[in-house]
Amino acid sequence: MLTGIKQRMGMTLLVTALMSSALGVVYSKHESRKLFVELQGLESQQDKLNVEWGRLQLEQSTWATDGRIDKAAQSRLDMIIPPADAIVVVTP
Repeated sequence: MLTGIKQRMGMTLLVTALMSSALGVVYSKHESRKLFVELQGLESQQDKLNVEWGRLQLEQSTWATDGRIDKAAQSRLDMIIPPADAIVVVTP
């Protein structure tokens, strides 16, 4: 009689452990899929930001050309290149 009770308790314990393990696998798989979807979204956002970064670098290089800066300095600030006889070199 005690052997039958021990077997039932052992079987109940094994079934409980099996169910807990199965639920753990299901939860783990769900979390994995959820995190993978989040990863894909973040990678997509990274790609968009990289494209925008490249566009901004190209725009910056366009605005920072020497000719454009010279033209802006002459037209907006009335700056001129001094004549050669007006340049003084100071040595330390």
